[in-house]
Amino acid sequence: MTFRVRRARLGAVEGTQPPPFSVDVRQRDDAVLVAVAGELDLATAGEVETAVMDPVRDARHVVLDLRDLAFMDSSGVRVVVAAHLAAEEHGGRLSLVRLAEGSPVQRVLEISGLDTVLHQVDDA
Repeated sequence: MTFRVRRARLGAVEGTQPPPFSVDVRQRDDAVLVAVAGELDLATAGEVETAVMDPVRDARHVVLDLRDLAFMDSSGVRVVVAAHLAAEEHGGRLSLVRLAEGSPVQRVLEISGLDTVLHQVDDA
């Protein structure tokens, strides 16, 4: 007997490709901006974690921009929580660019309670 397993994505349309994944790290005046696009899941979490944790460990202000994410699973939640805790431990600060109400990633943050814990800013 053969079984086919398909990975379901929140909001995915069958036959479509996931959006391209990217992590962009830029130095701003007083902060490091980490912009993530595509999907933040088990396959991409390590790359995002590296991009966020390096400046956080240097006690810097990191602004995490997730507005261009189409999907985030518990691996992404883990990365955000780890970065928040590391920022507190090392004297840095993690801020999140405010997401649109009703976006799939905003919903994940609400369910996890992170929307009430993380410092949010209106723009990157």
